[in-house]
Amino acid sequence: MSGLCGWYCGEQTGAGGREVIATMAASINRFDGSDARSVSADFGAVAVAATSSDVDIFLDDARLVAVWGHAHFTDVELAEVAQRDGVAQALALGYARKGKNVIAMLSGSFALAILNGRAEAVLAIDRMGTRPLCYSVVGGKLVFGSTLDAINTFPGISSEVDRQAIYNYVYFHMVPAPDSVQSGVRFLLPGEYLSFGHGRIDTGRYWEMHFVENEQRHFPELKQKFLAVVRDSVRDAAAHGTVGAFLSGGTDSSTIAGMLGQVSGAPARTYSIGFQAEGFDEMEYARIAARHFGTRHHEYYVTPDDVVTAIPQIATVHDQPFGNASAVPTYYCAKLAKDDGVDTLLGGDGGDELFGGNERYAKQYLYSLYSDLPAALRKGLFEPIAFIFPEISIIGKAQRYMRNASQPMPGRYDNYNLLERLGAANVFTPEFLASVDTRKPQSQMAETYRQAHAETLINRMLALDFKYTLADNDLPKVTRSCELAGVDVRFPLLDDAVVAFAATLAPGLKLKGTRLRYFFKEALRGFLPEEIITKTKHGFGLPFGLWLRTHPSLQQIAFDNLADLKKRGIIRPTFIDELTSTHVQSHANYYGTMVWVLMMLEQWFKQRRIAAKGG
Repeated sequence: MSGLCGWYCGEQTGAGGREVIATMAASINRFDGSDARSVSADFGAVAVAATSSDVDIFLDDARLVAVWGHAHFTDVELAEVAQRDGVAQALALGYARKGKNVIAMLSGSFALAILNGRAEAVLAIDRMGTRPLCYSVVGGKLVFGSTLDAINTFPGISSEVDRQAIYNYVYFHMVPAPDSVQSGVRFLLPGEYLSFGHGRIDTGRYWEMHFVENEQRHFPELKQKFLAVVRDSVRDAAAHGTVGAFLSGGTDSSTIAGMLGQVSGAPARTYSIGFQAEGFDEMEYARIAARHFGTRHHEYYVTPDDVVTAIPQIATVHDQPFGNASAVPTYYCAKLAKDDGVDTLLGGDGGDELFGGNERYAKQYLYSLYSDLPAALRKGLFEPIAFIFPEISIIGKAQRYMRNASQPMPGRYDNYNLLERLGAANVFTPEFLASVDTRKPQSQMAETYRQAHAETLINRMLALDFKYTLADNDLPKVTRSCELAGVDVRFPLLDDAVVAFAATLAPGLKLKGTRLRYFFKEALRGFLPEEIITKTKHGFGLPFGLWLRTHPSLQQIAFDNLADLKKRGIIRPTFIDELTSTHVQSHANYYGTMVWVLMMLEQWFKQRRIAAKGG
């Protein structure tokens, strides 16, 4: 995967040229060993490390342009130039004619930099945020990179940790963009561009998801269009390299695996991970899909010892604290493919967020049946009657339902948040809490929800999950795990044509009552095995809490890291003691999540050699 990095001095003096950019480039390809190509000019420098098909750099007397990924032009003339001379040269031409408006003519998965002499620098990432880019200004210069590690090699960058970002991490189990864990460094949002000139930064959106909620089309027409755009996206994603597919046995990965076999004309290579733990293993469904499509299937069962080995590696490959434990099985699945000779994997990420597949969508629909009633009816009739009775049996369930349903969105969307349930004051030290805004995570979510270009509940929830579940969490999990394993990854369901199709799908076809992914599943009947269409959604969870109680080495690395975390003045030592001595023993899976999140926080500190207080 690797990435893009560079700097732009504009009117300032240079920054060491080739030596600086070489050091930056070395930081972004250190895991997968991709070839790095760098170009320097007197106004800045860029480097891209990736496979040759993912790199394009152009330099002339006026500007320096770099593109990382697979970008395509929707403009016919520029598409012809790109086909003949490369995307970077076409981008330079388009920028000369239209300025930064040319970015809106791009589609695909990419990050880019346009250094326009001493006048301006422009950065942008793709519409769904599959390729990250962060930036900072130091000494009047713009510094940018796909990772914090890359820009930290630039002279003068501050490495101060942002305490608010640490709080946000414990809340979300990752640090949501545009913030970063590092003070003074920010990430671009999906579909966002940045321009920098005369010492000033401006950001804007060149693309946003606009939902069309009243378009009515016949099902056969929709099905035909859907299957065509998904098949085309898989064909495009499989155009380069030796390609395989993740196969969890869910509808998304099974669809990608089946279509990969169709478009390649040969059995698809598929890769699955299992666990010897009751309630966590879905290998049965992966095998059903593999048999159905006749794939060349490979399996690996992750062990507790594998987890112990992977913990420091996962912490190292992520440039920020990252607490999604499913990064571990994702890494071992990618490693399985790498060992089999595959250099590019196709992931099914995005299907839930585009077509309505998360269980919480159905739950929020049930809450909306009550919250959408007139307030006079709720407050004047139902609640006065319900709350005169004791909170027992079915009456108690009704009371809890009313309380939850009465919360406004998106607050009730996240009312099962682990930190909220534990209480921030019980988890963090008073000194740490005094330095952060505990309301910021909820206010950020509320703003994202409010800005959604949608009127219906399901589409507003999808818009929220595009950011927090997909761009901030699942995509970094998969891309970093694949990078650690040394393979590229592409996401056919996030192809712009698939996203555009989903945006016009009627809300009731995404969530039909409480039926998740109604259209997606119905359109794939006859293609997917019936067992996969009707299966209960499971996910790719790691049985960490379960193994934590029974595996000594796993318990040791977890508890040793939590003991060291006590010294940083962030988490209450008494909370860590209760977590390790009582909570994990009584509710391993529930509290195991917090153990993992805090352990990976300490691991991140250690991998960055950030000393504890007095250390």
